Amino acid sequence: MIRKCLFPVAGYGTRFLPATKSMPKEMLPIVNKPLVQYGVEEAIQAGLKEIALVTGRGKRAIADHFDISYELENQIAGTSKERYLDCIRNVLTEGTFMMTRQREMKGLGHAILTGECLIGDEAFGVILSDDLCLNQDDDGVMAQMVALYKQFRCSIVAIQEVPMEEIEKYGVIAGELMGDGLYRVSTMVEKPKPEDAPTNMAVIGRYILTPDIFDILRETPPGKNGEVQLTDALMTQAQNGCVLAYKFRGKRFDCGSVPGFIEATNYVYENIYDEASA
Repeated sequence: MIRKCLFPVAGYGTRFLPATKSMPKEMLPIVNKPLVQYGVEEAIQAGLKEIALVTGRGKRAIADHFDISYELENQIAGTSKERYLDCIRNVLTEGTFMMTRQREMKGLGHAILTGECLIGDEAFGVILSDDLCLNQDDDGVMAQMVALYKQFRCSIVAIQEVPMEEIEKYGVIAGELMGDGLYRVSTMVEKPKPEDAPTNMAVIGRYILTPDIFDILRETPPGKNGEVQLTDALMTQAQNGCVLAYKFRGKRFDCGSVPGFIEATNYVYENIYDEASA
C-alpha cells in the first residue's frame, strides 16, 4: 500500500560547519556508513523501496552514493576490500532512486511539497536523516508505522518524550490516548517555549503522510521563522480528519547536533559495527 519514502536532504547543515561547507551533512558517517544510508535501509526494510530525494545545490554526493562507481568497483574487484561494498550493493539492488531539487530553503513543509512530483497521489513515508533510529531486536520505526497505517489509513507522526528544557527544538503534540503509545492528535505546536508546550511529546523525523497533505501545504502560510511548517499542515489535517502520533520502539539519536552525532557514533561502534566484516 505504501511504496515510496521521501527524504528531504537539501538543508545546509550549518551546525556542522566547516565540515558541511562542501559535503552534505547527510553524508557524514556514523562509523563507516553515511547517515542517509541508515535511513534508506530503514525505508527498504519497511517495504518502501522507491526512494524520493529532495536535494539542493552541493548535494551531488548523495546521488553519487546511490549509484555504481565503475572505477572503484573495477579497482577493488576480486580483492578482500570488495566486501566493504556489500551493504550499499544490497541497497542499490533493493531500492529505486529518484530526485528533484528544492531551489529555496523554505522549511520542511516546502521541501515535502517540492517532492510532490516524485510521490503523486498516494500515501508515503518521510524520513529525516538527522534522526538516526535504531532497533536491533525488532522492526525499524518506519516498519512499525507502516503496520499502523495499514490499520488506520491516516497520517502518522513518530513521537518521543524529551526533557522540557529541550522542547523548543521540536514540534510538540497533545492528544487522546488510543492504545499503547498511540495518540489521536488534538494539538500540534511548532517549537513552543517550555511554558507554552502542551506536553513533552516531541515529533521526530519519521512520518507517514496521506496525499491530501500536498493541497494543505499549498494553502499553508509561512509560520515560525518565515518557513512553511509541516506541523501547521498536519494540525489542519488533524482538525479536518485524523492524525495519529506513535511512541515508537527503539533508540533515536539527534545527529543534527554534534553531541547526538558523537553519541550515535559511539553506540553504533560499540553495539552494531562488526570490525571483522567491515
